[in-house]
Amino acid sequence: MEKDEFRTGKINLDKTLKLLIKLNIPFDYVHVKYVFKPKTGTITIEEFRAIYRTLAHRSEIHELFCSYSPNRKILPEINLIEFLRKEQFVIDADEAIASELIAKYEPIEEVQRKKQMSFEGFLRYMNSKDCLIYKREHTIVYQNMSHPLRDYFISSSHNTYLISDQLIGPSHLWGYSSALMKGCRCLEIDCWDGPQNDPIVYHGHTLTSKITFRTVIEVIDKYAFVVSDYPLVLSLENHCSPKQQEVMADYLETILGDKLLTTIIGDTFPTDLPSPEALKFKILVKNKKVGTLEETVLRRGLDSHDDDADESTPVLPKSPLLKRRNKVKLAMELSELVIYTKAEKFKSFEHSRANQKFYEMNSIGETKARKLAKQTANEFVLHTARFITRIYPKGTRATSSNYNPQEFWNVGCQMVALNFQTPGLQMELQNGKFMDNGCCGYLLKPEFMRDFTTQFNPYNVTGNHNPVTLSIRLISGYQLPPSNLSRTNKADPLVQIEIHGVPEDQVKQQTCVIKSNALCPRWNETFTFTVQVPELALVRFSVEDQISLAANEFLGQYTLPLLCMNKGYRHVPLFSKLGDRLDPASLFVYIWYY
Repeated sequence: MEKDEFRTGKINLDKTLKLLIKLNIPFDYVHVKYVFKPKTGTITIEEFRAIYRTLAHRSEIHELFCSYSPNRKILPEINLIEFLRKEQFVIDADEAIASELIAKYEPIEEVQRKKQMSFEGFLRYMNSKDCLIYKREHTIVYQNMSHPLRDYFISSSHNTYLISDQLIGPSHLWGYSSALMKGCRCLEIDCWDGPQNDPIVYHGHTLTSKITFRTVIEVIDKYAFVVSDYPLVLSLENHCSPKQQEVMADYLETILGDKLLTTIIGDTFPTDLPSPEALKFKILVKNKKVGTLEETVLRRGLDSHDDDADESTPVLPKSPLLKRRNKVKLAMELSELVIYTKAEKFKSFEHSRANQKFYEMNSIGETKARKLAKQTANEFVLHTARFITRIYPKGTRATSSNYNPQEFWNVGCQMVALNFQTPGLQMELQNGKFMDNGCCGYLLKPEFMRDFTTQFNPYNVTGNHNPVTLSIRLISGYQLPPSNLSRTNKADPLVQIEIHGVPEDQVKQQTCVIKSNALCPRWNETFTFTVQVPELALVRFSVEDQISLAANEFLGQYTLPLLCMNKGYRHVPLFSKLGDRLDPASLFVYIWYY
């Protein structure tokens, strides 16, 4: 087949690309383009074979193949089983598993018939989803979803309506749909009085543009459960007059319909929060509330939707709280929609212990929360074991920059709200963490963060934790994204491996720099980490181009929870600053931990 293409002796770039596609070789256009001699713009069959070998052959994988192949040409089934057991930690590898892989990846029929694998097939297997670093069983919901809501980390966004900065940037519905498509389960809506009695959403007292509350709720209605079935919380930053709050309540009820949670689940008054499982496909309103949940339930009668209710049901006497309504400036219609997520001002851990009800939750600004975490970390963990706590960025972050969410996950905060519109390390940690449990936006907190008597203190880890020793051999890179600052495709790549977790686990190690090779740099360096609290640890691979001794340019990254890592020879996909996958760019690693 190759020979036909080369009838004229040489082929151009366009034909080369077509041929690579035909041969099923993943490639980055930029890398192929630079192999071409700029003068003639064509290559010979020999030069094509050189490109093919560079892109497809992958000497580091060939060496691995040869170490298990008796004749360096084919891998019999028995050797494949040995490789799977020894190197890939497929403990139950047997003939059935091996022949399935051969059937799936071996392109040469005759080899397949003999229950063998050629290097070509082995390469396809090593490049496949079966050899990704991320555990496949974590790409679906696998955790117990029947604990009370407070027992979960919940993917949360701040100022969801903004898509750039907080002062003059645009407010846009796209902020809501895109956050929901990233698995976010707590959205923030800043509501203000709008013209014609129609509430609007924007960042108050600033020049950010305005969108109507109604359209925001319509977009939420459309995208709420596309990515996740689990409950969605609407955190209302409510600046509206009671009159427009009534309009808000009306929009919430008419647009969201049955999705809106308007009363308690079950027939008996609860003593604890329901679970994500019990609240599937429900939207909860988080706002201040007049009075207690008990009163709401009494007022609504246990079933507010029962239109055929007996006429003689006594009308509950008006609660004395309604008289205070003017002072509270809260419309009853909106207050009644707040069930399990009543916003309550945080005073102190002691005050909460004595007075806070299970359905009340606090929002704490990052500066105050950071201080509390540093001074009384264990008390903070005990507080979040009982009550949902939301952390939000300080108001001075005019550029919508983010704080590091890890420091608040470390003390068990459930809703660590970030500006989803701002790319960078903080969102990479957020996306990496919430990839777990099928991207559903809820992660069961570790047992030691759910215990009402826990002694856990992230700043002083002692006693009964199960530390993990993690070893990562960084073997090579493959078709790394070329540097924007390089006129050729020659980057000088290096890789940083970082652990993010409790302070004691925070560490960063770095490879040497490989000069001018973004196509297939080889490092073969091993890094070892001791991780005290693996349940909270994230591992981040960051690929950079060394521009000068003082500066590196970001090329791509990948972040995942330590406990979601497969052992063995694995591929690490890379993502851009904006979170797009940079196929076929990847790192090739060997992972081992115990």
